[in-house]
Amino acid sequence: MTSEVLRNEAYVVPPVPAAGSGVAWLRATVARFSEGADHVRRRALAEHVLPTVDVAALRRPGTPVAVLAEALGLPRSVAPDVRLVAGCYQPHVTVTPEADAAVARLVEACGGTWDEETANRIGLLVQACDATVALVADVEPPVPVTRRVAPDGRVVEVDLGDAWFGAGRHECPGRAHALALVEGSRAFHRLHDDFLVLPNAWDFASAVALVRAGFPAVGTTSLGVAAAHGLPDAAGAAREETLALARRLVRLPVPISVDVEAGFGGDVRDLAAELWELGVAGVNVEDGRGEALADPEEQAAIVRAFKDAAPGLFVNARVDTHWLGVDRDSTSARAARYVDAGADGVFVPGLTDEREIADIAAAVPVPLNVLAQRDVRVLKDLGVRRVSTGSLLFRAALGETVRTALAVRDGRAAPDDVPGYDEVQRLATGR
Repeated sequence: MTSEVLRNEAYVVPPVPAAGSGVAWLRATVARFSEGADHVRRRALAEHVLPTVDVAALRRPGTPVAVLAEALGLPRSVAPDVRLVAGCYQPHVTVTPEADAAVARLVEACGGTWDEETANRIGLLVQACDATVALVADVEPPVPVTRRVAPDGRVVEVDLGDAWFGAGRHECPGRAHALALVEGSRAFHRLHDDFLVLPNAWDFASAVALVRAGFPAVGTTSLGVAAAHGLPDAAGAAREETLALARRLVRLPVPISVDVEAGFGGDVRDLAAELWELGVAGVNVEDGRGEALADPEEQAAIVRAFKDAAPGLFVNARVDTHWLGVDRDSTSARAARYVDAGADGVFVPGLTDEREIADIAAAVPVPLNVLAQRDVRVLKDLGVRRVSTGSLLFRAALGETVRTALAVRDGRAAPDDVPGYDEVQRLATGR
């Protein structure tokens, strides 16, 4: 029935009045709400743009609309404006002043010309916005209904359960692009399907070196990032330094996971949305609070806030019972509560007992992550799906730095296997 209605030219999209600015102008100028010759002409504009976008380039982590914007030659930072417009895009929804202002900014980002080409370029972003996020969050169908005006003038809702991308003359022309965007958001998740060794970097050069060594993903170490800037770890003091590093690391060709301590305070939804927009694939968020543990209900709310604001982020909920040596018997219960709140993985640093590892791995329905404190082959056999190096690599680098300096001071030979100057230059410049 759905396909029949959508293919029937007697059923038309609800008409919208002409307008010269704001969301009303966008509605009146895009193919989505047009019929006849206007629709044919405007759809052709969108169909002309889509083949210029490399579908493979869309398979990257991050907010789908930000990834698509970048592929269209626009800054990723237009994503919040696209979301504002998407919330008012449908003709039956009231338009807000904020959404009208967002349209003006989007037109300016597209070159400043209020014409059909600009409108339909923006339309591609707006129509991809909520639908791709819904797909990432496993909402099926991503768009539940569409509206048509029947021959007798009635407005009817058409269920899209068996036609996710529509049908007929208004069928979505960007199906392959939408699916690629969703696949990119899930790429880091898929690395946990088997067994992932995730090394943790503390700056751009260390991350590039790990990528070139063949690691399929890289994380950050909160201790390394904080200490490298003269700041304490786990005190919420390194938010800006962490975000600055994340902005650099997302340039790399592998998924990036960021250690955000306990969320750095403030509204973690803003932090989650910013990281996802940047193109970050995952986060570690811990329930340690100094030498104590957070209330599990409050920590679960933080996990849920991350998932609500950024459904595509792999949220690795860190349980610090073993790390701090506090209330270890609550480990499984805490893990279960965080999973119920939406956590994609559970991280228990300091967990080294084989029986306990196997028990928790069997108890949680998501990948278990531990530190590299045991042979990775043993950990894999116990059911662990992710092993992180944590601050180990940073601490090893500090130790080797001091040993090399002492060797020079004492007249002993320095190591002869350190990277050369030109090699490090290539790391820094990405060449």
